[in-house]
Amino acid sequence: MDVDRLKSKTRLVALPLLCAALFTNPVSALPQTIPLPDLLSPPAQTAPYPITLHPLIPGPLSLPNAWDLKRREIETIWKQWLGGFPKEKVDLQPEFLEREELPTFTRQRVTYQIEPNIRIDAIVLLPKQALGKLPTIILFHPTYEKHYQRVVGLEPKEDPERLQAVQWVEAGYAVIAPRCFLWEDIPPDYAQPKIENSWAARARHMREAHPEWRAMTRMTWDGIRAIDFAETLPQVDPHRIALFGHSLGAKEVLYVGAFDKRPRCMIFSEGGIGMHHSNWNASWYLGPECREKEQPREHHELLALIAPRPFLLLAGGETAGSADTTSSWTFIEAVLPVYRALGFSEHLGWYNHGLGHRYGGNARAVAEAFFQRHLKNAPEKTPNLNPLKRDCD
Repeated sequence: MDVDRLKSKTRLVALPLLCAALFTNPVSALPQTIPLPDLLSPPAQTAPYPITLHPLIPGPLSLPNAWDLKRREIETIWKQWLGGFPKEKVDLQPEFLEREELPTFTRQRVTYQIEPNIRIDAIVLLPKQALGKLPTIILFHPTYEKHYQRVVGLEPKEDPERLQAVQWVEAGYAVIAPRCFLWEDIPPDYAQPKIENSWAARARHMREAHPEWRAMTRMTWDGIRAIDFAETLPQVDPHRIALFGHSLGAKEVLYVGAFDKRPRCMIFSEGGIGMHHSNWNASWYLGPECREKEQPREHHELLALIAPRPFLLLAGGETAGSADTTSSWTFIEAVLPVYRALGFSEHLGWYNHGLGHRYGGNARAVAEAFFQRHLKNAPEKTPNLNPLKRDCD
């Protein structure tokens, strides 16, 4: 039997009990130890639309540096395709603005500089009465008219399932939720007819300064700078920073995690992992070029750049509206040989919750258990990316 799939049956029994306790009080902290289900179980049914991905490792890693060389090759190709990132980082020049004292956490709006004369804003949530440096989550919000306001609890009638940042801070994490640049103010003359201030217009406006960039390049850079900002906060443990995102936010998790080695672990919720799984071809993501026949790139390569750090994909299944279906397993299966070769196959996982394009129920329970194991209770040291030395959790 494959040791990667050999799990205790008690984990599967415990998960429904965990969910029942979790949703009795939807923003309460979880128990200290939470069992995880088997996160490497392939789907029971064959994907209706099979996907063929080129192998990342043609054969065994015959040389100690074989994967490192392959990894550098993949990273170089992708950076060229994305248009590259700035060679230097400007000073953040953070500004701390309005702050609220809530019963169990504080919530504060901040702004900081990502490029010369370009600032973004974010919400910082910190749990009260927490001691020492905290495990920290950079939370990328999903698509919503009011960007991060719903996830951080600034809506008057919030849906508990969507209070993702509040849930994490209530569980004892520091949370930083930056606003995606697609919600930036732009000059009126950039707005196209009938779609004023649209995402397409904002992406077009961004490319005035960076004509070689794709919109995902800007989102990736924003995420990298969010990590830079997090490291300046005295409450943040710089060795225990994670990424979380649902839908649009999941797309940012994938790219930021691939091009920044600092995030300790990542959760990708219903982002549509494959280039044909969701609207990656939109101008405010990668553009139509990502689906051209001569474009051989696919996102299992970015997953490989993340290896061997813990990565969890939450899939909504075959329910209408799902971005990640049984076909998403193909991407996990494609990158598993890399994780296995590096000695960390248990760091990779997917969970098909079958709820559609949502984050709740079992999806949330598994996510919180995953971060508790790989972030909150992890040793306070950066995971070693050397395949010959296994010394991270």
